[in-house]
Amino acid sequence: MRLTRAAATAATLSMLAAIVAGCGVGPSDRPAVAVERPGSGGAVQPGPDAPTNAKAEKPKTDLAWRDCTTTTLNSLDLGAPPAGLVLECADFATPIDAAGSVIGTFHAAAMRARLPQTPVDAPPLVLTSGADRSSGSTLAGLAIGRNTALLAAQPVVAVDRRGIGASQPIDCIPAQLRAVMSDLGQTGVGSNDPVAAVAKYSQDATIACRDFLQPYEGTFDATHAADDLEQLRKQWQVDKINLLGSGNGGKVALSYARRYGDHLARLVLDAPQPVASDAVTVAEAQVTGAEAALTAFAQRCKAINCALGADPRATVTSLMGKATANQLGDISAADLSTALTGFLSSPRADQADRVPVLADALAAADRGDRGPLSAIVTRETAAINSDGEFVNRCTDSLQAPPQERARELATTWATKYPVFGRDAAIRLMLCSAWPVSTAPPLPSDLKMPVLVFAGAADPVVGGAAASVTGALGVAGATHATMTWQGWGHPVAAHSGCAQQVLTTYLADAKLPSDGGACPA
Repeated sequence: MRLTRAAATAATLSMLAAIVAGCGVGPSDRPAVAVERPGSGGAVQPGPDAPTNAKAEKPKTDLAWRDCTTTTLNSLDLGAPPAGLVLECADFATPIDAAGSVIGTFHAAAMRARLPQTPVDAPPLVLTSGADRSSGSTLAGLAIGRNTALLAAQPVVAVDRRGIGASQPIDCIPAQLRAVMSDLGQTGVGSNDPVAAVAKYSQDATIACRDFLQPYEGTFDATHAADDLEQLRKQWQVDKINLLGSGNGGKVALSYARRYGDHLARLVLDAPQPVASDAVTVAEAQVTGAEAALTAFAQRCKAINCALGADPRATVTSLMGKATANQLGDISAADLSTALTGFLSSPRADQADRVPVLADALAAADRGDRGPLSAIVTRETAAINSDGEFVNRCTDSLQAPPQERARELATTWATKYPVFGRDAAIRLMLCSAWPVSTAPPLPSDLKMPVLVFAGAADPVVGGAAASVTGALGVAGATHATMTWQGWGHPVAAHSGCAQQVLTTYLADAKLPSDGGACPA
């Protein structure tokens, strides 16, 4: 059941307060940018005040798990499960606002993955991918891969952020507005100035969603997402948990470390979203990562003699030019960008083996058969562009640039980043009308070893680990960064090497040498 505008109008306060799970314009008060300090990895033994001996615990009171393996993999188009994989879904009650400013509870969605060899007494690793996509889909993508070290050592429990994935969807944006927002104003009325068009769409969507969510519109930020993880810990009746945050989930994990650091045994940040950076810097890092991922995809495509010809990257660039000129029928440049970034950033661990799937669809579209590519557009749009993701991303958003600056970037980035640049500049306007909230404070006293992964070609965050490791250094945490040389996001879903490093860290809290690398 979707939370709809009509239902919200008719419901009582208590009914509105129960969101049941089924499986800004203004000045920004941002902290100063942290200066990166050298990591202190290399199996360093942290000081005596660091909780290296602290261990996560097996839940004393577990959730009411129910098998959802087949339904989950079918809904995500992931195919048949590997032998022995078990996915289980559950929900748990959590306060809408832990501070008590808004009264009521809702039900947060969780999913657990395990293998036959997963020890029954092993404490789970909690996973959040924040607002990038549902945490459950991130876990499912990781679980179907051939790399099994992580799941063989302990179960992994993903918690969906509010309004995303298996949490009850937020239905606040009218369907027609949602469609033109996805198209980024690049076709139809207003297409001569898509920046202004998207800014207007942002205003309309912001009014619709904030009116709809009252008085809960301020409870979809990373801090409240961290509160939900803390409620899970309380539900389990354990003192400490192991936590992995990927992408935007890194912001949630850092918020948890700030608020509930005493309850952390291990903290892993996998390709985390940058902190203390302006919106343009964040967007350019993302587009740089997307272009690098496309180059890596094209190299593999050429190596296997794929359908995109002798120069696959040039073919894709030409196709984007056709989409921008409205020569791909109902597939706009924004649609093509969504298909490409969605595929390149998918957490499914077999993406490198699925290069022909995207290559064949792109080649067919270039010949005039747009059906296969349209199917990818539909799937990837559903995965990353829900109303809940709009609300959560905009709640976490940084100050958007003025429209004139976005227009300048659309021109310069179209040349500098020929496939993703123009689209990325226009997307800067999607949250331009949402009030800019104060950034959640970063941890200030984190005396523990923290493992950080970075991707060489990451289409979700780009090369953004430096600002995060800088913040960790300022907080007093020892840390080490491992870089994966492949393309995709997050690292742990794709790299067996990274999973081995992660498993060792979870077991004994020892960090690898800082600056190490895992091969593609």
